[in-house]
Amino acid sequence: MTTQLRNIGALITVMRASANVAATAGGAGDNTEVIGAILDRAEIGMPQSCVFAVPFSATLGDGETLSIACTLESGNESDLSDAADLHVVASAVVATGPAGGGTVTGTYEVMAPIMGAGRYLRAKFTPDLSSGATDTAALSSVVVFGGADRLPA
Repeated sequence: MTTQLRNIGALITVMRASANVAATAGGAGDNTEVIGAILDRAEIGMPQSCVFAVPFSATLGDGETLSIACTLESGNESDLSDAADLHVVASAVVATGPAGGGTVTGTYEVMAPIMGAGRYLRAKFTPDLSSGATDTAALSSVVVFGGADRLPA
């Protein structure tokens, strides 16, 4: 019990879910789905829950926004040819440009139980900038797994 209270790292596993991506309002990457890597839950003890996290840095005009929608899907085929949506989150505003515009940073997090999920999991997300052509965003994603049958190696 003492170990659990002092070492949360022993109880979770963090995996990179996607490459770094960039979005420009009204251009490349804007309102374009980012399809993440296929993650094998069996390699990390079949965790029962996860947090999908999208760290971002956005340069936004006054009152302009960055929204993110995401989907977690799972299946038992290693190429996810049998993928089914496990958890879908509609687009949500995650950042709003300050007065006069500026850079906003943060992390969008979605908690998801994955008890009934297949062996493989993939996260997808879609960044959407409200501005017409000047705002930009840099994003990536990770999945933090917890509640495994056994502690991570």
